[in-house]
Amino acid sequence: MSKPRYRVVQWATGNVGAVALRHFIENPTFELAGVLVTRPAKAGKDAGELAGTPPTGVIASDDVESVFATDADCVHFAPSLPDVPMMCRLLRSGKHVVSPLGPFYRTERSAADVDAIEAACREGGTTFHGSGIHPGFSGDLLPLTLTRIMERVDHIHVVEVVDHLANQSKYIEYMGFGLECEALLANPSRGPDAPHYFAQSMALVAEAMGKKIERLTTNLEVAAATCDIPYTNGLIRAGTVAGQHYEWTGWVDGAPFITYHFYWRMGDHDVEPKWDCGDPGYRIVIDGNPPMQLTIPRPARTDHDSRYISLWTAMAGVNAIPAVCAAPAGFASHLELGLLGPQGLIRSR
Repeated sequence: MSKPRYRVVQWATGNVGAVALRHFIENPTFELAGVLVTRPAKAGKDAGELAGTPPTGVIASDDVESVFATDADCVHFAPSLPDVPMMCRLLRSGKHVVSPLGPFYRTERSAADVDAIEAACREGGTTFHGSGIHPGFSGDLLPLTLTRIMERVDHIHVVEVVDHLANQSKYIEYMGFGLECEALLANPSRGPDAPHYFAQSMALVAEAMGKKIERLTTNLEVAAATCDIPYTNGLIRAGTVAGQHYEWTGWVDGAPFITYHFYWRMGDHDVEPKWDCGDPGYRIVIDGNPPMQLTIPRPARTDHDSRYISLWTAMAGVNAIPAVCAAPAGFASHLELGLLGPQGLIRSR
């Protein structure tokens, strides 16, 4: 019996969308049905040109209505900003949606978006899944999986370490690097809603284990450059922000239950203080019996020069598409999808 192929549309072709697009072209599990681009300069180009593959015959369009006219099973929705009304419109049109922008799980803050998505799914007979590396994997699916072989869980730590000097982007200044330390502490680059966005993952873990997150606390500390640090688009001057450590904790039964640590830094050497946060990547540390620790290091390289964060983010959603298409209509978190087997990953290079 031949396995089904899933007709997919890639919505937006930025860092994450470009990774997904290439995979849809190369993985025989999928048939690329359409590409929506948000930059007019990309419109009219073959999808293969955008993805760095041979021509596909699928031409990218910046016309949103063309997506709705396309016969497709699922849309991988990866623009730069969330757009719940557009996702709902796609769902009502009969297309499943997977998005690294979430929402990921129902909380008090996300309830209105989840309600709207569920209503659209009922109308369209479709399914939605919020994916991603964090939220969407490192802070929820991964620690919840590790607890499967534990006898007692006291405190879960999820540590993200990113070296923005080694993995430069156009957002370095936007993230607050190069500001006076006092200025960033007074006005953090991660806004007040950001902890609640990630708290969806905290809630998923806690509620899967029979508890509720009672409150959320936050903390920020910064590190300064000990000398001028040049990067492609500018300069971090000595004494200004060259490291950031955001710490967000969800409390259960009056005690810290799950803490997310985000360490962003401009290199390893010319920054003080030097936090003992480990190498770039993700680390899960669970205090309990037995204590658990798992590390996902930054890869030394990836095929096609993909940034590893973009690769991880894209594949978390792409690999869920067959399970999403097979799931009952509605909002599907990890708890609804359960264990899934990615399709088409075992193939010749």
